[in-house]
Amino acid sequence: MMGMDIDKIMTQMSPRLDTHGLDSRTIRSHLGDCPWRVYLFSEVDSTNTRLKEMAKVGSPAGTVLVADRQTGGRGRLGRSFLSPGGVGVYLSALIRPDCAPTELMHLTCAVAVAMCDAVENAFGFRPGIKWTNDLVVGNKKLGGILTELGLDPKTGRVDYAILGIGINCGQTAEDFDESIRDMAISARMVLGRDADRNRLIAEMVLTLERMDRTLLVSPDAMLGRYRRDCITLGKWVSILRGDEVRHALALDIDAEGGLIVRYDSGEIGTVTSGEVSVRGLYGYI
Repeated sequence: MMGMDIDKIMTQMSPRLDTHGLDSRTIRSHLGDCPWRVYLFSEVDSTNTRLKEMAKVGSPAGTVLVADRQTGGRGRLGRSFLSPGGVGVYLSALIRPDCAPTELMHLTCAVAVAMCDAVENAFGFRPGIKWTNDLVVGNKKLGGILTELGLDPKTGRVDYAILGIGINCGQTAEDFDESIRDMAISARMVLGRDADRNRLIAEMVLTLERMDRTLLVSPDAMLGRYRRDCITLGKWVSILRGDEVRHALALDIDAEGGLIVRYDSGEIGTVTSGEVSVRGLYGYI
């Protein structure tokens, strides 16, 4: 029954349309002996949504969905994530860590570090991380991350985690909507040449697979790497809670991935990704 349900979900997606050069065999050729399975589609509503459906009916850890285009891409706090065809990578990976949800508070940070590794391995430059889940180059956004957990209702432990990532690859400045043009960047714009999406997908899978093996083993080491990549630290930021705006200096990242800040008043506090948005006082950062 589970297999039939998965097949039904898979057939609802559209593997037969043009994928603008994305190629399963080419991606596989870069993966070596990595055991994860990559499914490539021309278009889906949301790779996270579809993979969540597959996780609920028994898809194994290491299942990866990649789409050339999304019609309903999602970001944090219910925001939409623009996902046009031919220019980006929209990837979701399924993992099944055996732990309590409180042991995965650092998950988004771990995925962000892995994606910095993947971009560096594929393209030769390393993005920074804008706390907590944006990949940036300079003051502009290269990509975003959305992690989602599913819990076992009987035990309260983690049943699955969906790791969703979108990265801008082939856009020129003119390809971005005017409303975000000053805040967005692509790998092509950084490199001054075409960016190989197949290679990037493979590197994303490889780094996520390595991350999964060490996720619960060495979180302190990973958070140390996150701090080095996090461009928010040392910056003055605006912290938004509903209509309230407070200004603070970003000081550090705690053991659960929270942002430790010092407010104008001198008060020290910790900001969690679920309760606020962080923007710099000037520009995107």
